[in-house]
Amino acid sequence: MVDPSEFLYPRSRYYGEFRPEYLVFDANLQEFAQKVTYICSLETGGKILPLEAYEQIRKLWLELEQSKDRLGLEKPPEDPSAD
Repeated sequence: MVDPSEFLYPRSRYYGEFRPEYLVFDANLQEFAQKVTYICSLETGGKILPLEAYEQIRKLWLELEQSKDRLGLEKPPEDPSAD
C-alpha cells in the first residue's frame, strides 16, 4: 500500500553533485514547487483570489531565497573557456 504522504508530497531523487547544502536546497525547492502547485490549484478552482495566490507565492519565493542565502549557495563561476 502506498503511504498517503508519498502520494501528497512526492519527492524526486537528487542526481546533482553531492554536497549537503545542495541536497537541503533541493528538498526546499521541491517543497516550494509542491506548495506553488497547491496554491495555483486553489486559485484556478476559485477558492482563493489571484492577488492572494500571488502574495502567497511571493512569500514562498522569499523564503526560498533566504534558504539559498543561509546555505551559502552562490551563482556558479563563469566558465572562462566559454568565451
